[in-house]
Amino acid sequence: MYVPKTASNVKGSVRRAAAFAGVGTLALAAPLLVEGVAALFAALGALALVVDDGPLFELFARPSDRQERRLRGLAAFSFATAGLAMLVMLVDLPVQVFAATVVLLAYGNLTEQVARQRTTSAIGATAAFAVGGFLAATAAQVIVPTLEGVSTVDGPEVVFLAASGALLAALLRSVLFERDDPLVLFSVALLLWLFTSLAVDVTPSEIAIAIAVTVGFGYLSWALDTASVTGMLTGVLLALLTIVLGGYPWFAVLISFFALGGLSTKFRYDQKRENGVAEANEGARGGGNVLGNAAVALVAVLAFAARTHLPVDGGVFLFAFAGSIATAMSDTLSSEIGGVFDDPRLITTLEPVEPGTDGGVTWQGELAGAAGASFVAVIAVALFEAVGVLGGAVVALAGVGGMTVDSLLGATVEGETVGNQTVNFLATLSGAILGAALALLVGLP
Repeated sequence: MYVPKTASNVKGSVRRAAAFAGVGTLALAAPLLVEGVAALFAALGALALVVDDGPLFELFARPSDRQERRLRGLAAFSFATAGLAMLVMLVDLPVQVFAATVVLLAYGNLTEQVARQRTTSAIGATAAFAVGGFLAATAAQVIVPTLEGVSTVDGPEVVFLAASGALLAALLRSVLFERDDPLVLFSVALLLWLFTSLAVDVTPSEIAIAIAVTVGFGYLSWALDTASVTGMLTGVLLALLTIVLGGYPWFAVLISFFALGGLSTKFRYDQKRENGVAEANEGARGGGNVLGNAAVALVAVLAFAARTHLPVDGGVFLFAFAGSIATAMSDTLSSEIGGVFDDPRLITTLEPVEPGTDGGVTWQGELAGAAGASFVAVIAVALFEAVGVLGGAVVALAGVGGMTVDSLLGATVEGETVGNQTVNFLATLSGAILGAALALLVGLP
């Protein structure tokens, strides 16, 4: 049932968020007795399932809880936190990761609800969540070592972990419901656990510049309507991880796709809308679209960061990364430029098809796609000494090959069961594999 947002409802949301933040703060006691914290949160979860009235119910009840007369939100949050505490005991999840994750979600939600009292802007509320969660996670990573008797902490790593966790949590919260908080908790905890195992090495100036650059880039993409709030968050998270785990040359390759690809979406947008091939939301790309095009690149960056733990030369992951981005760029320009022409042909049969038909290509689009892949190759050659002219050719070929795979998949399997985002993912995966394989074949890594 829809409940109008009145002043009392908003204040009630803030009180409820403050109460959840108070419960989440208990996670900071984990360094003293993690078993006790696990038992405490498990007991709170059990209590929440039996309380159906009174002050406690009124304080913690969400609208859906009132309908069911059970504090399912508090129970889910408490049981999920108890489960994370069990991971600390059983598989050595770092206790600072546990505490930071819990308070990040709790206080991020609080600052978001406070912001909603002052603005109806989606980006304003999302920014408040990210900032509040970031500050809480940073504080937790300072408090926990202090309670453990550690006098110093790695400030840049603390900031990187807090920023990464806050961005991922904000992204997940933008596409999920409040009842999905357990999924957010475990996703953030696992990401931060991965980063602590990689022993990320970053200086104070590097992390400060990385955050400033990526946030500025994200806001610009949102302000220019090239990305939705979800797409903006996804891009910012990917950009931050690419800068810290790969470096600025890797970021330059990534940003070339986001910038040129986003602007190409606006190219003759009205005409593409008439042809039925325009992106929805006035061309603002969502998180699914961004991930579909850049998820493979992110995996390549993570693999590069973990290269000392893998039996593969790190250069292979560079070519996989560049190949996937070249594919994304090639496919995007091919679709956005080719979409303004009225004579597409199906790639498998070369028969004329209607504009917007999956697998339909034009020679103008193919030429634009090849130019896009070549553009990424030129950037890679200019910024990576290990690439060289031969490596640039590898990247360009990988991009064109991945674009061709995208068209073939569109003509054969894309439809009700296989969506566009899945096809984009498979195409960029093909470009990454082709780039890595060609590089190995010619002896580049």
